[in-house]
Amino acid sequence: MARIEPFKGIRPKKEFATRIAAPPYDVLNSKEAKIVTKKNELSFLRITKPEVDLPDGIALDSDQVYEKARENFAAFLNDGILMRDEKKNFYLYKQVWGDHVQVGLVAGASARDYQDDVIKKHEFTRPDKEQDRMRHIEVLNANTGPVFLTFKQNDVITGLFEQALKKEPEYDFVSDKDVRHIFYLVDDDDLITKIKAEFSKIEYLYVADGHHRSAAGTNIKIKREKENKNHTGDEEYNFFLSVIFPHNQMKILPYNRVVKDIKGMCKAEFFLKVSEKFTYEETETKTPERYHEFCLYIDGKWYLLKAKPGSFAEPDPVAALDAAILQNNLLGPVLGIENPRTDKRIDFVGGIRGTGELERLVDKEGYKVAFSLSPTTIEQLFKVADSGNVMPPKSTWFEPKLASGLMIHSLED
Repeated sequence: MARIEPFKGIRPKKEFATRIAAPPYDVLNSKEAKIVTKKNELSFLRITKPEVDLPDGIALDSDQVYEKARENFAAFLNDGILMRDEKKNFYLYKQVWGDHVQVGLVAGASARDYQDDVIKKHEFTRPDKEQDRMRHIEVLNANTGPVFLTFKQNDVITGLFEQALKKEPEYDFVSDKDVRHIFYLVDDDDLITKIKAEFSKIEYLYVADGHHRSAAGTNIKIKREKENKNHTGDEEYNFFLSVIFPHNQMKILPYNRVVKDIKGMCKAEFFLKVSEKFTYEETETKTPERYHEFCLYIDGKWYLLKAKPGSFAEPDPVAALDAAILQNNLLGPVLGIENPRTDKRIDFVGGIRGTGELERLVDKEGYKVAFSLSPTTIEQLFKVADSGNVMPPKSTWFEPKLASGLMIHSLED
C-alpha cells in the first residue's frame, strides 16, 4: 500500500510566486530558457537550468552548472524570495486550463514504494538523465522538480480534497500558457492524518510524468541509506517531491511523429508498402477519430490510415497501443526506424502544438512525412504498468504541465 508524507515545504513568498513559477526543466532547451530568464531574473529556471547564467556552450554536466544551481538556490533563500514552512504540511495544487480542472496532492512519495513497485512505471529511464537529476538533488539537498503521479480515484479522498479547498489559496495566478495555478496549504493536523490514512489504503500509485526524477530520488535514497548507519526509513531522503492526481482528471494529448525521409522510395512505392498493414484514403481530417486509425501528411495532403485486422494483438496491452501499432507495422518495417529512441530520422511532436506544427515541419523544415495519433488513455497506461511492461517512447503527453518552483522538498529533516 502507498506511503505518502507531509513535509516542510520550501516555496515562494506570495508576492513572488507568479515570477518564480517556471516550465519543467525538460520542456525548454538552454537557449529558450535563457530568453525567459533575461526577461525575468526570478524565474525558477535559474535553479533548474542554471546554465542560463553561464557562457553559451558550457557542458551541461560540468561542475560549474551544478554549482551555479546551488549558488542561485542559496541566493533565493537568503534574499527571502523563497521561504520554508515551519511545520510539516500537505499542499493542494489546482490547475484550470480551459474547461479542464485537475487537483493534486503535493506530498513526499516513498522511494521504498518505487523500489517495491507500489509506484508503477511505464517508461524506461536513461542512466545519463538519472545521473543529471541525482547530481542536481545532491548539490541542492532538495527535490526541485515534482513527479506527476496518479491513482485510481476514490470518493473518500475526493471529499478530503474538497475540505482542503475551502481555505483561501496561497497562490492564484494565470501563466503565459493560459493555465490558472491555484495553490493551497493543508496544515490542519486532523486533515493531514486523514489524507495520509486514506492513501495508505491505495494499492498502487502510477508515474504519469517524471520517471527520471522519481528514479533519481530513489537512487539518492539508496545511496544515503547505505551511508547512514542509523537509517530508520523516516528521513526526508526517503521521499521525493510529487503531485498526485486522481486518474479521472488526467488530460493526455497525442504524441505525434515526423520523419525526415521515406527511405528512398517514391510516394507510390511508399503507399504500396503501407497498404500491406493499413487501408488508406485521402481525407480532410487531420486527427484520427478512432483508436487504431492514423492521419498521415505528405506532399501537402492528408490521408487516413486504418490498421488492418491482424496487425496487432489486442490482448497485449503494449502491442494494442497506437504508438506500438504505428511503430511495429510502419515506422519499423516500412521506414526502417528500428529504434525510435535513437534514430535521428524521427522526431516527436507533443499534441499541444497541433497538426499545424506537423504541416509546418513537413512543408518548411525538411521533414517528409508526419503522423497524427490518438492520445493514449489513462486506462491503457494502467494496463501497461500493471503488466510490468513499458510503453513505446513518447506515448503520452500530459497537459497542463506542473509548474516548477511553487514547491521544493528539502532532504534536511
